[in-house]
Amino acid sequence: MAWEVGEAGGFMLREFQPGDADAVRELFAEGMSEYGPALCTHMLQQPWVMLTLTGTFLLLVATVHSLLLPALVLALLLAAGHLVLSQVWALYIRRCLSEDLKDIGEAYAQHRNARFWVAEAGGQVVGMVGARPEEGHGPSGVLVLKRMVVRRDYRGRGVGRALGRAVLAFACEQGCRAVVLVTHSLQREARNLYLSLGFCPEAAQPLPTFYGRLADFMLTRYRYDLAPGD
Repeated sequence: MAWEVGEAGGFMLREFQPGDADAVRELFAEGMSEYGPALCTHMLQQPWVMLTLTGTFLLLVATVHSLLLPALVLALLLAAGHLVLSQVWALYIRRCLSEDLKDIGEAYAQHRNARFWVAEAGGQVVGMVGARPEEGHGPSGVLVLKRMVVRRDYRGRGVGRALGRAVLAFACEQGCRAVVLVTHSLQREARNLYLSLGFCPEAAQPLPTFYGRLADFMLTRYRYDLAPGD
């Protein structure tokens, strides 16, 4: 069943249309790119990274009896680390764009019991969110909130809250018993939004890869249980 949330706060929520595809992918890439600098800062705060950089600097100072070369080496290491992390994050964004965001209309089609919404303002897409049944668990009645992004200049205007409520309303319409989502440790604003919507966090877990554990990159699953009749 097609439905619209309506207009509020200078924007309108509506279901995804094929003509939105490029704008949605661009918004996602732009929104996710904002976390690149935060990832670099997060890595610099890791004890093993700080110990490695400090140890390298002190070892060079003791060896060459000068501050110039150690400072130069340290700057080069920081620049190289920033470049590597930027490339890793760019690969993550490209992977997302090649998955469900490659063909949004099909990935979130009605016959899949899924939906995708955009927030529109002034003829432009300023927000997005998708909802799909949880995979790998059979008919669990659990809906997954995915790909929520709000353009930077429209944050704080209720766009994210409206998108989240659209997903919850759709879950009720589908007779689901819960809505879940996963955030990473850099998404502080998003986590606050989900808490305000009534989602409850579960215990944070490290990204289940070697590099995820090395970076102490934590993922948190949030859950919103729907009572019968909601």
